[in-house]
Amino acid sequence: MEAFLTPEQLADRTARALDAAVRAGRDLGLTVTEPKVLHDVFSVVVHLAPAPVVARVPTVLPHYATLASQASRQRAELDVTRWLAARGTPVVPPSPLVPPEPVRRDGFSMTFWQYVPPAPDAEPDYVANAALIPELHAAMRDYPGELAFLSAAEPPFVTDSLTLLDGRPDLLDPADLDRARREWQALEPLARSQAAFERRFPGVDLRPVHGDCPPVNILAGADGPRYADFELVTLGPVEWDLAGVGPDCEAAYDRQARRRGMRPLDRDVLAFVTAVGMLRGVACLALAPQLPMLADAVRPMIDQWRSTPFPTDLTG
Repeated sequence: MEAFLTPEQLADRTARALDAAVRAGRDLGLTVTEPKVLHDVFSVVVHLAPAPVVARVPTVLPHYATLASQASRQRAELDVTRWLAARGTPVVPPSPLVPPEPVRRDGFSMTFWQYVPPAPDAEPDYVANAALIPELHAAMRDYPGELAFLSAAEPPFVTDSLTLLDGRPDLLDPADLDRARREWQALEPLARSQAAFERRFPGVDLRPVHGDCPPVNILAGADGPRYADFELVTLGPVEWDLAGVGPDCEAAYDRQARRRGMRPLDRDVLAFVTAVGMLRGVACLALAPQLPMLADAVRPMIDQWRSTPFPTDLTG
């Protein structure tokens, strides 16, 4: 049974990621004398001050992830954000001071981003942010790069995590694990296969989408809101970006989509992506040994999942 990392081990991981980011930044010609950790959850995010550059260093990953697989995903994120920034979309762009490529250093694969000063005392407004997502979807529609279908759903991660959670009642009750397996058996074919998805939801267009709950991942910059964190950018239905955000955010999206002449959210597709998103949340418990705070952080979502009947007509 994999043990939970201790506070000392977590601090050591953060220190190693910080050191790797500083060393990599200096190797790229940046002046770094006052590095500051901005965030430390699934990645260590470092402002390489005084350089106006932020390094993002993923640290909490599935056991099967490799530097090569990380770099492939990171390249997609860098390519999409560069393309959007060049067309005037307000994103947090890759740093122009270094090559727009993932960098390997000391066992980590990292990316470098322009530092965007945050607005002072800004409070997140997820409903207002949801109303900004149709603009992002419209901007992304013509992205010419190749993106995998619903890679953001991470089917291998869900499957692997449900296996790892077997025999871990400290993380997930066996009855919950049984339910999760039954639900994933129904959902996995549609999450893995574009052809299967299109047969089940005919006429629902697929396009490049953000992939990681963009209403939550909008930075309140001093110069206005910026779309950020495209780590899970994917080909999928627009509903994927609104999975689990709640009716107020859904309504805000729909109002703005109609104003732009875009279709509102399809309720059947929204039910599907929300069910998949909940199972991804359950699967995240398998990462708790690497990030102990997850065991408590996902509990509200687990409680919601338990109380939500599975929409059995989704896959019919």
